[in-house]
Amino acid sequence: MQVTILVECKYPAWQDVVMPKAARPRAKQSAAETRRSPCPVACSLDVFGDRWTLLIVRDLILGRTRFKDFTASPEGIPTNILSDRLERLLRNGVVKQVPAADGTKRLGYQLTAKGLALGPLLTAMRDWGLKWEKGTRVLLEPA
Repeated sequence: MQVTILVECKYPAWQDVVMPKAARPRAKQSAAETRRSPCPVACSLDVFGDRWTLLIVRDLILGRTRFKDFTASPEGIPTNILSDRLERLLRNGVVKQVPAADGTKRLGYQLTAKGLALGPLLTAMRDWGLKWEKGTRVLLEPA
């Protein structure tokens, strides 16, 4: 006796062969659905709590707007990580894409009001670093 069980799958089985896992369509989740906690500190860290994101925000505050500007920063962010962090900032409404100031087809990035609100946090971090971490100094000036 043969029994057939039907199971509803989100993705057809042929996608396992035809479409790589990374290319499969994903259901969009709201920020609230992806949060690990309702704590505002944890939610903030989910947006910018890695070693690169606030450096990108710093560069934006200092007037840098283009991908190539961010790669030229002294910290040397790898381009794949830069792309990922810019996408995260876009997705979370911290930055927006704008036409490049030089008139080329490429887009630049600009902080939104939400992104500009991180300015005092960066100022506090700069001041803390200058006071407590020996050998630190301000290297970058506004563009």
